[in-house]
Amino acid sequence: MAESQHKRIDIETWPRREAYEMFRNFGFPYFSITANVDVTALRAAAKEKKTSFTIGLVYVLSRAANAVPAFRQRMEGDGVVEYRVVHPSITVLADDDQFRFCSLRYADEFAQFAAGAKERIEKARTASSVWSEPDRNDFLFMTSLPWIAFTAMVHPAPLDPPDSVPRFAWGKYEQRGGRTTMPLNVQVHHALLDGVHVGRYFELVQSLLDTIERWAT
Repeated sequence: MAESQHKRIDIETWPRREAYEMFRNFGFPYFSITANVDVTALRAAAKEKKTSFTIGLVYVLSRAANAVPAFRQRMEGDGVVEYRVVHPSITVLADDDQFRFCSLRYADEFAQFAAGAKERIEKARTASSVWSEPDRNDFLFMTSLPWIAFTAMVHPAPLDPPDSVPRFAWGKYEQRGGRTTMPLNVQVHHALLDGVHVGRYFELVQSLLDTIERWAT
């Protein structure tokens, strides 16, 4: 997978400079938000088309992240870069009850993304090593806990130096009033993102989940 192109942000003229300078020096600079999303349409489409719910969800989460520039920004050295495209790296449960990391190639077209994702997931499931390739800054780290309808979560992350890759997790879905809801967690580095960015992200995710007929053709 070729390295994504990125541009370097001019910290001196960056409107976010003050917040960046403050939060990047925190001992624990992350904040984590969990909220329920409605996956009724995605579940129905997956059953009808006999396709993967997980692949559809990872596509939605990745597409929404790529649409919010702050989710494509990373701290590198003493500066900040913004990637043109970021890609999901998910965990896959193998037969030995141990997970494997699986990096996927994001594509705007769902059919193209799904075709590549299915092949990579199956390969990761039978891999002998946890690692499929080294971590990269243009990843989006994603995992699932389908056994738990959790209400909060904190992800492990390096602190020296801090890792600015956003982290995502989703849990067990539940039936509520004829709808299917599922907890979605997002953890980000506060030097790069605020609540307003995460709020916009959740809005985009729900919009994509509600309009699956427009992109899952």
